[in-house]
Amino acid sequence: MEDFIAICKERATVAMDQFLNDLSFVPADKLTWSPAPTAKSALEIAAHCAGHTGAFASVISAGKFPDSVEEFVDPIQSAIQSITTLQQAETMLRKGIADTIAALDTVKPEQVGSMIEAPVLGPTPFNFLLTLPARHLENHGAQIDYLQTCWGDLEVHF
Repeated sequence: MEDFIAICKERATVAMDQFLNDLSFVPADKLTWSPAPTAKSALEIAAHCAGHTGAFASVISAGKFPDSVEEFVDPIQSAIQSITTLQQAETMLRKGIADTIAALDTVKPEQVGSMIEAPVLGPTPFNFLLTLPARHLENHGAQIDYLQTCWGDLEVHF
């Protein structure tokens, strides 16, 4: 159990560092650019990640999802809407990962491998929730990589 929690903490930190590294290569004039009217910009993706990371920490800390999708999503939307700069997104993201690490430290052995109820998803492995902060950042980091290719940045940013 301790090994699994340690891996979740390490993955969350590494995913955050890689995500922020990818963002650091987005030129200032491209932060709000998107390839289509309904596509998110790099700044919007960063705000999305920052808002969700704090929410994931709260759910891990509580040991369960809120009872409704709205209870989960509404605070996230408020957080996202408050972000207008890359620095704000980075600050919120770093705080969210720090809160996630602290929440992971509170996980009880019997929670690992257990099932929890999640709105829309139904019965969900608690371990899914524990790995979600890292996987979420990894997936959205790929979106940043894609945006960079759209404006001709074909470098691999490690």
